[in-house]
Amino acid sequence: MTTKPLRIEHWPVEQFKPDAKELERHNDPEKVRQRGESMQARGQLQPVAATEDGRMIFGHGRYLAAKAVGIKTLEVKVYPASLTDTEFRLIRAAENLQRNELTGYQTWLLCADLMCGNPTWLQKDLAQALNVSEKMVTVNLSPSKCIPAWQEALAVGKVGISHCYAASKLGEAEQSELLRLKLAGASRDAIEQAGRKSRNSKATAIKLSRVKIAMPQGATVVITGKELSIAGLVDLLTETLREARKAAEQYDVKTFQSMMRDKARKG
Repeated sequence: MTTKPLRIEHWPVEQFKPDAKELERHNDPEKVRQRGESMQARGQLQPVAATEDGRMIFGHGRYLAAKAVGIKTLEVKVYPASLTDTEFRLIRAAENLQRNELTGYQTWLLCADLMCGNPTWLQKDLAQALNVSEKMVTVNLSPSKCIPAWQEALAVGKVGISHCYAASKLGEAEQSELLRLKLAGASRDAIEQAGRKSRNSKATAIKLSRVKIAMPQGATVVITGKELSIAGLVDLLTETLREARKAAEQYDVKTFQSMMRDKARKG
């Protein structure tokens, strides 16, 4: 998204059409007043932004601060009124993320809102639009995969978005236990370890008596008989590969097949 402002102007504060939801984020009157007094003493160091028809894109904190102390005009970057809804939201998101003033909860809502507004997007599309890594987008969207209790804890600041990312990899029951650990004071490393342990336990519990593995070049490996977990399958394939490498120095594939059959009978 390459939309740039058309010009920079000075507008009376009455000319702006602020977003009520953005105004709600600035809910500390004392901080608003202090910012206003700073703007009076040092000037407006950063412009706000709005479309030509007055819709405020970003700078709601500066807008409220100006009104609180009686500043009459604000420096504003003026964007085309023809901005699409997505372009409008991306400019606001980019400015907010660059200032790094958003909470984890607000960052999640921002990213989730952009994804909902663009139903054909993949996470890589959002990453490209925001000029951030796809991993960052995955982390920022992770609360969407968490149970409501995690989302509520994030909203009130009891957990961070990285904790939600760890929880998002688990099922609902495991997420509940992980949240209990976090609220009891567990560190982020402890949360990650508990998550890995839970995932490993779940993986070990699942076993199959027939495993069919698609291989490159159209080949297929089928293992039947003893029920295997993923860990058991890895051990079996590792041992088989070791034997195949040893046999490759002296024998052809037909001989190797016979050798492995004889070994299995003896075992």
